[in-house]
Amino acid sequence: MTSSPTRLGCHLGALRCSMSISTALDRIADSGRLDAVIEPVRKTVNKVLRPGAVKDVLHGVWLGHPLHPALAQVPLGAWMSAGLLDALPGNRKEADLLIATGIAAAVPTALAGAADWSEGEIGQQRVGAVHAVLNSAALVLYAGSLFARARGSRARGRRLAYAALGLASSSAGIGGHLAYHQAAGASHAATAARTLSHDWIDLGPLADLPDGQPMLRVSDDSDRPASLCVIRRGDMAHVLVDSCSHLGGPLHQGRLTDIGGNQCLVCPWHGGTFVLADGRAVRGPAVAAATVLQTRVSDGRLQAKVPERHEV
Repeated sequence: MTSSPTRLGCHLGALRCSMSISTALDRIADSGRLDAVIEPVRKTVNKVLRPGAVKDVLHGVWLGHPLHPALAQVPLGAWMSAGLLDALPGNRKEADLLIATGIAAAVPTALAGAADWSEGEIGQQRVGAVHAVLNSAALVLYAGSLFARARGSRARGRRLAYAALGLASSSAGIGGHLAYHQAAGASHAATAARTLSHDWIDLGPLADLPDGQPMLRVSDDSDRPASLCVIRRGDMAHVLVDSCSHLGGPLHQGRLTDIGGNQCLVCPWHGGTFVLADGRAVRGPAVAAATVLQTRVSDGRLQAKVPERHEV
C-alpha cells in the first residue's frame, strides 16, 4: 500500500520539524552568547555544591547511574497525571495533590541536574541552561496554579497548569537531546571499549613499564587501534580503556590515590575516581565504571583483552 501525497507531506513536515529542533539546539551548543550568564552561575553552583559526599550523591555515584534522569520521572509523571485528572470531572483534590507532589519532587531533581550541569562540557552547559530555564518557568506556573486553585479560581489554575505542562514537556525533550545527542550522562568508557579488537592485545614487555605510574599504550595489532592506560604493580598490571566514563578524559594523565584501602585512579579533567581492580567509580562526577581489561603475561609480555560484555 502506498502513502497518499498528504500523508507523505505530513511525514516530511514532521521530519523537517525534528531536524530543525535538533539544529536549533546544536546552534545553541555552538554559540557563546549565553556564556556571560552561564559562567557565574556555574561558579555559584560549584561553590554551593562542593565536590564531596553530597555532590557524589547528587551525581548518582552510589547508584552507578546518573541520578537526575531517574528523579525527573517523578515531577513530570505527577504533572502529566494531574493534567489528565484536570480534564475529567470530580478529581480536584487528586489533581492538586499531584501538582504539589511534582513541585516538591522538582527540588531534589533540580539539585541533581545542577550538579551534573556544572561538570559538563560547554556545549552541554549551554543547552542545559535552556533546559533549566524552561523547567524553572514551569515550576513557577505550577506554583501559580496551586495558588489560584486555593483561592477558588480553578479554571485559571487549570490554564496555568496546562501551560506549565507544555513547558515541562518541551524541557524534557531538550533533556533527551542532551542525553542522546550530546551524550550527557553516557559512559564514554563503554563507547570507547566497543571500538577495540576482541583479540588479545600485545602491550610489550612488562619489565619495560615503570612501576606505579600510569602510561599510555596504543596498539595497532588490528584495524582498530587501542588507546589504553596501563599501570604496572610489580609483576602484574592493570589495563583500562584510556577514557574516563564522564567525558572521555585521558586516564593515563591521571594520578593514583588510595581510598578505603583500594588503589584508585583519578581523572585529570574533573576528578572522577575509579578503583583499579574493577573500574567502579567511587567519586564523581563520573558515575559509570571505567572499563578494565582482562590481562595476562605471556613470555614476559603484557597482553590485554576487552571484556566480553563489550562485544558487538
